[in-house]
Amino acid sequence: MNVVTTTDIREYPLISRGKVRDIYDLSPDTLLIVTTDRISAFDVVLPDPIPGKGVILNKITVFWMHRFTDLVPNHLLATDPADFPAPLAAHAAMLAGRAVVAKKARPLPIECIVRGYITGSGWKDYKATGRVCGHVLPEGLQESDMLAEPLFTPSTKAELGRHDENITLAMAKDLIGIEIFTQVQDISIALYSAARDHARQRGILIADTKFEFGLTDQGLLLIDEVLTPDSSRFWPAAGYQPGRPQPSFDKQYVRDWLTDVGFNKKPPAPHMPDEVIDRTRAKYLEAYEFLTGEPAGI
Repeated sequence: MNVVTTTDIREYPLISRGKVRDIYDLSPDTLLIVTTDRISAFDVVLPDPIPGKGVILNKITVFWMHRFTDLVPNHLLATDPADFPAPLAAHAAMLAGRAVVAKKARPLPIECIVRGYITGSGWKDYKATGRVCGHVLPEGLQESDMLAEPLFTPSTKAELGRHDENITLAMAKDLIGIEIFTQVQDISIALYSAARDHARQRGILIADTKFEFGLTDQGLLLIDEVLTPDSSRFWPAAGYQPGRPQPSFDKQYVRDWLTDVGFNKKPPAPHMPDEVIDRTRAKYLEAYEFLTGEPAGI
């Protein structure tokens, strides 16, 4: 397998190297987004890649973006290296399956999180205050309970190495304006609801997820990754039982391992043993195959 931890495409300027994605400036209107095999947890990039992870994440995002075109336009322009600009031909083997050419947009300064089940930081908030990001919830909920309605709970977008922070709806409105806020809240809940229903039929419960949007002169676009194991909590529907944490198809497995070995959530992160790498890869593959009904082909 062609494991990609970092890229070096000298034909175009590198404008961003994030926790997972390398982004190149192709033209005044377009970007090349390459999803590498890097993996992060607690906002720290781990020293070991997960082979093929970038291909799986990219394929899942493309699957959802194509599925959601009736709900919101997205930034995809090309997904096959054969359709990329000619100077990228030398990198076609490396880019295959893990790169897209995308329309440029001005990213909104918030992450649009939707929660359908009470877990993670939402569960901690609820135990402490009876609320989740300002939403008052009924008494007596158990960990992993399905919520009566999906909750829109935006957060800030932190720089690499810093943590996102949950913000109130009022703060989000101040950041992006009431009109755009209303649009992204409604679209985020619609996207989550459609994905939840599809995934449930495929045997996966989507506990929560985050979406990102950008603005162009033509309006709002869905950008970045969509409903991947990196941006979502995926639980197997079989065996789901509220009152406890759930097993998952996402990188929660890696977070749990790091917690078990006493990682202090500051770089450098420890090296993962082979069995953790292999099990993580298997979970990502399972998520892809469950969601799409197709073999990942890697």
